[in-house]
Amino acid sequence: MQKIDLHSHTLVSDGSLSPIELVARAKEQCVEILSITDHDTVAAYEQLTDLEGDLTIIPGIEFSTQWRGVGVHIVGLNLDLSSEAIQQGVAQQEQSRRDRSVLIGQRLIKAGFPVDMARVAEIANHSNIGRPHFAQHLVELGVVKNVAVAFKKYLGNGKIGDVKQCWAELPQIVSWIVDSGGTAVLAHPLKYKMTRTKLAMLLDDFIVAGGRAMEVVSGQQCATEVESLVRLCQQKGLLGSCGSDFHQPSQWSEIGSMSAFPGNCSPVWENW
Repeated sequence: MQKIDLHSHTLVSDGSLSPIELVARAKEQCVEILSITDHDTVAAYEQLTDLEGDLTIIPGIEFSTQWRGVGVHIVGLNLDLSSEAIQQGVAQQEQSRRDRSVLIGQRLIKAGFPVDMARVAEIANHSNIGRPHFAQHLVELGVVKNVAVAFKKYLGNGKIGDVKQCWAELPQIVSWIVDSGGTAVLAHPLKYKMTRTKLAMLLDDFIVAGGRAMEVVSGQQCATEVESLVRLCQQKGLLGSCGSDFHQPSQWSEIGSMSAFPGNCSPVWENW
């Protein structure tokens, strides 16, 4: 069975490996189909030329948006990176990220933390700044003991560093993906901690906007979680996708490492 990973990140957004290092690691892990889905940018693909070997690269991105006050992520797969639509979307979202980073910094400073925005930019490798970069900075400052605590106290949903209002609306996000020839996929649906009824409502709006797929496998999940998401896909007529959501090597995370893709779900990669 093919090893397929359609959700991964590099240091161009909030991962720890360069695009070239990620591709090399994917090959080491016997991944056959890979998509780099950095947050709101496709800059990683500028570094990937003349790739060798049996690894197939599917151009992708992970856009940030919100739905009824809840932050959600939409993955775009099989994009035409030269399309006007994706270039417009990336430009708008990158500006939103810049505006958002300023707001997060201001909120943390107002809360009494000596945040140094220049240092946060360094942590972000002078690319798109996200909450994980602020979390690393808070660890450096000794405010918290680790990134997880930073999110729990200051940067997670509903905390002072959680800024959602900058993002483009969900229909606009999906439109950018579809207009670039890509497929819009709802990323890691279980992370939103919605009731099944609310998740179904989100999917209904996503489908109306042009969404076609949902990640039924995101990293390591138990069988009941996968089965539940497959049933939702079947009910809504959606395709299934899978990805490790890889950010950095650890004992819990590896590129290409995830639960098995279910046999009773139509794969997105067979329906480009």
